[in-house]
Amino acid sequence: MQNLTLTWQTSAVVSGALLGSAYAVHRAGRARTAAAVLREAGTLLALFTLWQLVGHLSLMSTDHALDRADWIHRTELSFGLPDEAAWQRAAMPHPWLMQAANYYYATMHFGVMLVLLLWLFLRHRDRYGWVRNTVVLTTGACLLIQFIPVAPPRMLPANGFVDVAAQYGQSVYGGAVAGVVPDQLSAMPSVHVAWCVIVAVAVVLVARGPWRWLVLLHPVVTVVVVVVTANHFWADGLVAVGLLLVVYLVQHAFSGWGQEPGQGGRPAAAEEPVPQWTQADR
Repeated sequence: MQNLTLTWQTSAVVSGALLGSAYAVHRAGRARTAAAVLREAGTLLALFTLWQLVGHLSLMSTDHALDRADWIHRTELSFGLPDEAAWQRAAMPHPWLMQAANYYYATMHFGVMLVLLLWLFLRHRDRYGWVRNTVVLTTGACLLIQFIPVAPPRMLPANGFVDVAAQYGQSVYGGAVAGVVPDQLSAMPSVHVAWCVIVAVAVVLVARGPWRWLVLLHPVVTVVVVVVTANHFWADGLVAVGLLLVVYLVQHAFSGWGQEPGQGGRPAAAEEPVPQWTQADR
């Protein structure tokens, strides 16, 4: 069985190597941009490592993780939300679609986020810090809630769900070396959904030209993917987006919209013109 994710051991080692390289380049006193890129990449991988480890540090017993997932499913249906199991059944007759969805779920959230942050760092440095902080704060908020274990839909076969990743040998949880992999009981909230919305908002606000609106396909596809692969409920995504909105409001209160901390979201005041004295004025 394939394991489509980076283990915490590997990500921790790569993160340490990147941070060490950044320090060495900085100490050498040259290539400051390269040192900064290495530092930021190492920091993001360290955050990814933490995300993988948190699932094994639950504050509550894992015995009721399935009960919580079943309650979420029943509550959604009582509110009239579409049944995720029905969406999955509609997609399952198309093996190529399910395999593509499994790959998208396993790789695109992290890959697209890396591309976004690299683009901002190299081309729009004034916006980079704000978006980077959004990623860190939102992910941290999601991790706090994930201390309470909640099973994903695919672990509820009695509710009509199928673990299609395991069925096609594409699970991000199976086949790993000994150690910790992303925990299967960290479904609530969905970091995948939070990150794809961060990407879409950042590109729409920073980029120019009509093509930037195509980035909205990323959150749409991500939501469909997490549902048809039975990795998340609608509620997992809704809670993640709610946390993201809170993070946006908090950042706005401290630094304005999309600005580096300390700029206050306002342009700098124009300098007062220096008076030019003439001989007649003296």
